[in-house]
Amino acid sequence: QVQLVESGGGLVQAGGSLRLSCAASGSIFSINAMGWYRQAPGKQRELVAAITSGGSTNYADSVKGRFTISRDNAKNTVYLQMNSLKPEDTAVYYCKLRITTAQVVRDFWGQGTQVTVSS
Repeated sequence: QVQLVESGGGLVQAGGSLRLSCAASGSIFSINAMGWYRQAPGKQRELVAAITSGGSTNYADSVKGRFTISRDNAKNTVYLQMNSLKPEDTAVYYCKLRITTAQVVRDFWGQGTQVTVSS
């Protein structure tokens, strides 16, 4: 079994910062791509940032220059540092990890963490 636990969400004023974490545990052979997605009320889930096993990153245009994704392979953890937050960043944030176990290679999702940015 594989479990993902997210943390770090909360309420912050515009211009503030938050750091999200997503830690994976269980029967993990390796973790390939890692990513953060978000879903605002009434909107589709969208990719925020992603990082490959080699460390290459890509970001949604709306967060470039403000958000930074990173990973700690020893801890099976991905982070999202969010700076200069705006009210439009308000959403539930989900991590997604492509994990290889003894049986399969598949995507696992975190439970979601709420980020609310007040104006």
